[in-house]
Amino acid sequence: MVDIDFYGGVDEIGGNKILVKDGKTSFFLDFGMGFSKANEYLSEFLQPRKSNGILDFVELEFLPYIKGIYREDYLEHVGIKYEPEPSVDGVLLSHSHVDHVAYVHHLREDIPIFLSQESYLILRALEETGASAFSEYLHLKKTFHMGPTKKGDGYKRLKLAVERDIRIVKPYKPFSIGDFSIKSAPVDHSLPGASGYIAVNDEETVVYTGDLRFHGRQPELTNKFVKESKKSRPNTLITEGTRIGDSESLSEFEIEAKAIKEIEDLKDLVVVNFPVRDLDRLVTFYRAAQETGRELVVSLKQAYILNLFEGLGYPKIEDVMVYKPKKGWGLLSDDRYSCVNDEWICSSDLDPKQLMADYKIWEREYINWDNTVTHHDLSQNPEDYIFRCDFFEFKELIDIKPESGTYIKSSTEPFDKQMEIMEEKAETWLNHFNLDIMRGYHASGHASGREILEMVREIKPQRVYPVHTQHVELFDVLEEDGIEVIHPELKKGEKIL
Repeated sequence: MVDIDFYGGVDEIGGNKILVKDGKTSFFLDFGMGFSKANEYLSEFLQPRKSNGILDFVELEFLPYIKGIYREDYLEHVGIKYEPEPSVDGVLLSHSHVDHVAYVHHLREDIPIFLSQESYLILRALEETGASAFSEYLHLKKTFHMGPTKKGDGYKRLKLAVERDIRIVKPYKPFSIGDFSIKSAPVDHSLPGASGYIAVNDEETVVYTGDLRFHGRQPELTNKFVKESKKSRPNTLITEGTRIGDSESLSEFEIEAKAIKEIEDLKDLVVVNFPVRDLDRLVTFYRAAQETGRELVVSLKQAYILNLFEGLGYPKIEDVMVYKPKKGWGLLSDDRYSCVNDEWICSSDLDPKQLMADYKIWEREYINWDNTVTHHDLSQNPEDYIFRCDFFEFKELIDIKPESGTYIKSSTEPFDKQMEIMEEKAETWLNHFNLDIMRGYHASGHASGREILEMVREIKPQRVYPVHTQHVELFDVLEEDGIEVIHPELKKGEKIL
C-alpha cells in the first residue's frame, strides 16, 4: 500500500514537500519553501542563521525534522547525529520555482535529485547568479570544516564542495526509484521545464501535477499530460489548486497582442516588469518590441539565462540588448574620476581589467558585448527601447532620468502583506519619475478552477488530494463524480533528541 505524507503545500500556496512511500521505497515530490509561513517571520534583514544549521528552520516550522535527509555539516555542527545512509530514495522536482525547490539546499548530497534539463539550467542560474545564502541546489559547499594550515601551526576554515546526485530525466522515458517506475510528464507553466509525474508500483499508480496551466504558449504539453495520466488509470491524483476559486485568465498570446497594441502608440520609454525566469513572458515582450520598432533590454542575469537556454527555442542574447548597470565605483558606464597617487584620472584611462573588477565573475562575460546599453542610451533615445526592470532595479531610473513614460506590470498581483507593501513602494518610485502605470498584462502560471475540475474529471482517479491551495473545500464537488476527495493533513516532523 502506498502512503502519502504531506509536510507542506497544505492550506497554502507552495511549500510542497510530499513524501510517497510503500514500505520499501520512499521519495519526495518537491521540497520547497512555503511563502506564507516564511513571510510571517522573515524580512529582508531578518533571515535564518546558517550557523545554527537547520535548527532555525525547524523551530519556525519551515522544515520538518526527519532523520536521514539533512546534510552532515549542518547537523554535526549543532550536535545532531548524522545517519550513515539516507532515509529516502530520491526527490522528484516538478519545476524550479523556489516554493518547490528552495529547501533542497538543506538535503544531504547523496539523495538523488530527479528533474528536467530545463529545470537543471534554471537551478544552475539560481545557484551561480543568486544572492541567497541558501541556494546550493546542484553543489553542496561543506561548511564548518577545518584543516591544518600549510605551516602546521594551527587550523583554518576549509572550502569543500561536492556535487549533488543530479539525475536529469527525459519526457515520458521511464526511470526507477526502488519499486516504482516513474515517468516525467512535461506541462506548461510560467517557467521552462515544468513537469508532472506518473509513478507506478505493483499496487498503485500515483499522479502528481506539479504546477500547470492550459493558457500558456505550450498548452499541448499539459493536454498530453492529462491524456497520459488518464491512460495510466491512477488510484491517486495529487493536484495543485492555486486558482480553484478563480475564473479564466488571459492567455500568453492575448498578453502579447494587448502589449503590441498599447506600445505602438507610445512615444517615450516603456518599462516592463516580468519575472526574470519566465522565458515565455520574455518572448511576449521580445515580439512586442519587434512589432513596435523597439529593442528589448534585459538585465545581466536574464542574459545569463538566455545563454544557458540557447538552442532551446528562445531568443538568443544577440537578439536583445543587455543593460550594463553601474556597480561598485560606477566607472564602467561613465567617464568618472578616481584618485591615483593624489592625481584624479578619468575612468577611460584605467586598465579595463580594473573597470571590470566591480562586476561578479559571471557578469563579466556580458558587459563588453556590442549589444550592451547603458543609462545614457535609454535616456537619450527612450523611444527605441522596452526596458525590463523589476522592483530591485528601480534605482536605474535615477540614472536614466525619464521625463515621462509607461510602466507595464506583467507579474502577479500581491497576495500577502509583504507584497502589498512592496507594491506601494513601487508606485512611489514610478510616480516620482512620472511613469504611467498599466496593469492587467499577466497570464497566470496556474489553471483556472473550471480547468482544474475538468482535468480531474478527465483523469478520473479513485481519489484526489488537493495541494498548493487555500480553498481545498472547492474540490468537494468532485464527490458527485464518484471521486473521493481527501483533504490532506499537514504532518509534523520528528522531535530532535
